[in-house]
Amino acid sequence: MKDFLSSLGLKEENTGTSTGRNFIENKSAKAITSHTPSDGSEIAKVYETTKEDYEQVIKSSQEAFKTWQMMPAPQRGEIVRQIGLKLRKYKEPLGKLVSFEMGKIYQEGLGEVQEMIDICDFAVGQSRMLYGKTMHSERPQHRMYEQWHPLGPVGVISAFNFPVAVYSWNAMIAAICGNTVIWKGSEKTPLCGVAVQNIIAEVLEENDLPEGIFSLITGAREAGEWMTTDKRIPLISATGSIPMGKQVGQTVAARLGKTILELGGNNAIIISKEADLEMAIRAIVFGAVGTAGQRCTSTRRLIIHEDVYDQLKERLVNIYKSIKIGDPLDSDTLVGPLIDQDAVDMMQNALKKVEEEGGNVVCGGDVLENMEGHYVKPAICEVENHYEIVQHETFAPILYLIKYSELDEALELHNGVVQGLSSSMFTLNMREMERFLSHRGSDCGIANINIGTSGAEIGGAFGGEKETGGGRESGSDAWKAYMRRQTNTINWGDELPLAQGIEFDV
Repeated sequence: MKDFLSSLGLKEENTGTSTGRNFIENKSAKAITSHTPSDGSEIAKVYETTKEDYEQVIKSSQEAFKTWQMMPAPQRGEIVRQIGLKLRKYKEPLGKLVSFEMGKIYQEGLGEVQEMIDICDFAVGQSRMLYGKTMHSERPQHRMYEQWHPLGPVGVISAFNFPVAVYSWNAMIAAICGNTVIWKGSEKTPLCGVAVQNIIAEVLEENDLPEGIFSLITGAREAGEWMTTDKRIPLISATGSIPMGKQVGQTVAARLGKTILELGGNNAIIISKEADLEMAIRAIVFGAVGTAGQRCTSTRRLIIHEDVYDQLKERLVNIYKSIKIGDPLDSDTLVGPLIDQDAVDMMQNALKKVEEEGGNVVCGGDVLENMEGHYVKPAICEVENHYEIVQHETFAPILYLIKYSELDEALELHNGVVQGLSSSMFTLNMREMERFLSHRGSDCGIANINIGTSGAEIGGAFGGEKETGGGRESGSDAWKAYMRRQTNTINWGDELPLAQGIEFDV
């Protein structure tokens, strides 16, 4: 075992079910074998959660909620603060694990752990700011106000591309709100879940907290279905594809549960003829090839003014030819592997469809057969926005170039997809900036000027519109999604006046 794996408490065989401080040993369960996409070799095994194990997790979470919700919110914040300190201690090995198991380069792995640390810091502050409003009552000697209460066990279903950060966005905010948390990570990155749970378990143990505050289950689709159909879990926060999100949304809605859905993106950058092209190029390349194009905020479409189109295309093609592709733990690498062979095949099929629909693959797209692992060259394609393949998100490093002549046309192209997550415009023209950010501009949940589509920071609410799901996480007032609102009225007088002046004498 590599040193960074053992330092995180990982072994050749690991249990994937935990009620917080302890793992449920069940080696009769089916095992998931984790492979590194860097060379396809086996890392370790993780045993899936059985239905019996799941029931134990649910009962433990429900029982812990009775205690956890009664702790003052700042005390809950103190526990989250300590989790942030532990993450600082384990930042290097956990960042390496994220890189090794998922395939993103080491700097991005470290960045993902830093996001966890940042959300812990944010949540600690938020634990003292769970504010409600007071309102003036129309009735004399009455006081009216609202307050917020925790929901209970909250379910978090996260995806492989951010195997630790997105969990923490939800878990740390949900926890300071008084909820317990049950996490099902991706079956493609199960070791990341076990490692994070080991880190959190240290804090729970040191504070003598009960089982069930932070729990982990491991498995594929069936485990997710247990959660989405379970009335004992009032909120499901799910990150993944649009088809997955639609299924989760329908299932949870059928039992009148709550959802936070963070689904696909088809993110575009508009490049004005008045853009700072040097700045834009750096943002484009990072957004398009970072994490090998496997972010929900990856730059998929580049909508370029005709006056700078050829110049920008030539610059990007030259840069793409020199991008270092290889081992994600090598400090010189800029692009690591795709997660698995299915992702490689999906990219190749998308490139074929580009050509079938009349587009042109300008450069890249090759599978690097001479390298062990799932490596491809990032691709640039010239397309029309209405192509079917362009309308769908391909989770791979494919950048589509689209030409425009007038700003209204650019905005129509930009908004002409079903997804609505992240967006950007590069321009030094103030009127163009304001138009892009106005109600007649970008229809996405995130809209940026002179920065790229990826790299959202903690503090701003993260999420999108349309088929991206409409959920919000990790900042602003996103904490309200993890709580239930209650309006309270107190009559401190000696009469019983009714609202709206209604007379009702008995």
